[in-house]
Amino acid sequence: MGTLATFIKTAGRGAAGSRALSRDQAQQAFAAMLDGNASAAEIGAFTMAMRMKGESVDELAGFLDATQARCRRIAASSPVVVLPSCNGARRLPHLTPLLALLLAREGVNVLVHSPRPNADEESRRLTTPALLAALGLSEAESEAAVLSCWARCEPAFVSTAWLCPPLQTLLDLRWQIGVRGPAHTVAKMLAPVAGVPALRVVNHTHPEFGALMRSWAERDGVDALLLRGLEGEPVADPRRQGELVLLLGGRAVADLTVAAEDAVPGAGLELPLLENAAGPDPQPSARWTRDVLAGHRPLPRPMARQVQALAAAMTRLRTTMPTASGNGRSLQTA
Repeated sequence: MGTLATFIKTAGRGAAGSRALSRDQAQQAFAAMLDGNASAAEIGAFTMAMRMKGESVDELAGFLDATQARCRRIAASSPVVVLPSCNGARRLPHLTPLLALLLAREGVNVLVHSPRPNADEESRRLTTPALLAALGLSEAESEAAVLSCWARCEPAFVSTAWLCPPLQTLLDLRWQIGVRGPAHTVAKMLAPVAGVPALRVVNHTHPEFGALMRSWAERDGVDALLLRGLEGEPVADPRRQGELVLLLGGRAVADLTVAAEDAVPGAGLELPLLENAAGPDPQPSARWTRDVLAGHRPLPRPMARQVQALAAAMTRLRTTMPTASGNGRSLQTA
């Protein structure tokens, strides 16, 4: 019996018999998958076992440990906001690039990373690479290119395939088995920088996942902004003020945490829709993004508050860099 099969036997015994893996076991299991030491059948079985059982904090931390050890890490000189953009947009404009551009304008180093899109996904969603191309922003394909973007006060965009090729391979399995696996969660948790704090913006759709991410951030001393994102993206929903939980070193920062409010009156009425029989057109989102940046259209208040919270958090991280890494065990052990 192979290494991964042993762990499948632990995690895949159904609702009554399955048991969670330890952090070390989870690290070994994910390492086997990333390194090509597991068969396609084993990887599929493990993915479905995790899908049915649900991942524990220890399991996710172990998966992340394995991935960070195989991930490129960019040597930055000041803290970085990491925006994992894994979903794109289906109806409303894709707002993650706007968030990145607004933060860069505040002097923040921003790293956007996104999986390679599937052709079917491109026909149904406006993907991050498509919108960035429409905005005239190209993918950075080297560490020097990333640092050059930051020197120009621009966000840097890299692909998951460049950051961690084996993680992209696991993400691509979604198109074969039809569901997402733990690799998609790990992509949201990555901190691909070295030597400086990385403030990860981690979105959730379900409250249970948000609670899981908070438990991980608190336990491992992670710098993170947790929020219920828009269509699975790490950006505040412009139509309502959701809760924004800011943690530095795993501790909630009360004065930078934003409470949820009722729907914002009138919000979203001028947002361009993406529905198009020929597929999502990036140009309406690109035009709207440029208009907001130029001040011709108002920035939705929930997004403005997200930018303010992140910019303020980065100021605090810069002042504490000599004494606090704030990146948690997962980055330190990579």
